[in-house]
Amino acid sequence: MWTPESRGVTPGQRFRIEQWEPHLRSEGIELTYHPFLDEGTATLLKHGGHWLAKATRLSTLLLRRARQAVRTRDCDLVYVFRETALAGPALAERILQQRRIPYVFDFDDSVWIRYRSPANSFWSYLRCPGKTATSCRLAEHVLAGNETLAGYARIHALAVSIVPTTIDTDLYQPAPAKQAGTKTVIAWSGSYSTGPYLELVRAVLQRLARRFEFRVLIVGAQGFQVDGIDVETRPWRLERELQDLGEFDIGIMPLPDSPWERGKCGLKALQYMALSIPAVASPVGVNREIIKHGENGLLASTEDEWEQSLARLLSDVSLRRELGRAGRATVEQEYSARIHAPRVAEVFRGAAWRSRE
Repeated sequence: MWTPESRGVTPGQRFRIEQWEPHLRSEGIELTYHPFLDEGTATLLKHGGHWLAKATRLSTLLLRRARQAVRTRDCDLVYVFRETALAGPALAERILQQRRIPYVFDFDDSVWIRYRSPANSFWSYLRCPGKTATSCRLAEHVLAGNETLAGYARIHALAVSIVPTTIDTDLYQPAPAKQAGTKTVIAWSGSYSTGPYLELVRAVLQRLARRFEFRVLIVGAQGFQVDGIDVETRPWRLERELQDLGEFDIGIMPLPDSPWERGKCGLKALQYMALSIPAVASPVGVNREIIKHGENGLLASTEDEWEQSLARLLSDVSLRRELGRAGRATVEQEYSARIHAPRVAEVFRGAAWRSRE
């Protein structure tokens, strides 16, 4: 199984293949991890500068992946999440094809679009996003996180299945009700790369602060402050992720309506909803499918809509509870790992079987 990083690091990997692993094992499918990045290189890439060291390490790791493709023998199938290597062309994919070793390609972002990392502007050139088409074309089967991604995959691949990003509903359980009188928490969870999206609601929060008393909690991004509002920022930590989310009263997911964001799989909203936290999200991409406005969450496009939606939730505890319960039900019925992992197992078995024909 070829993944970008080790276990427990990247959200997409955690909420897709890592979360499906125990269910796949129960279906008789054993997984062996082969991450592309080692811990040292992963840490280096999160900081600016050090271009020569980064290029040297990435080149070494790219060659290591190519050697793995050449030496791969004792497996029925290779699973590739997003790309075989975080730099360079689709070299390992071509080697697998030449050696007649089938692979399933899974992606949860618009990885064919050139994306500029906040820490590494040169990264977009090393990643060779055009290789996504090759990854789809050579794969025995493609798993896409939503219809936008599947639409791209179908241009290049014959076998495409939509499998949404999922939540472990056994692990994600709603937190106990808070004591009366505690200050309402409007919160966001993400990463340094998605932190800039918070600027979309800065003015909204300032206007709301003139009418309501609340505090803001930001998990996973630093530097977001709003004059006149109590804003707490925390680093993301896997071991306390659920504890942090449990402090949320209202979860927000602002997004710009642009090509990269339209391919996102709505993970933040799904996390909030699984914990019965009412979600307010931009109606971008799959968010329109996940959230039915006024039924299991709220959608907001403009600043006025964001202000109206958040004001409704700040002023109505019963509405927060109602939307939270409906959001939880949506995740249980449509986005649970327990539901979709067996579908992934079926794809794996089918891909391995077809390759032997």
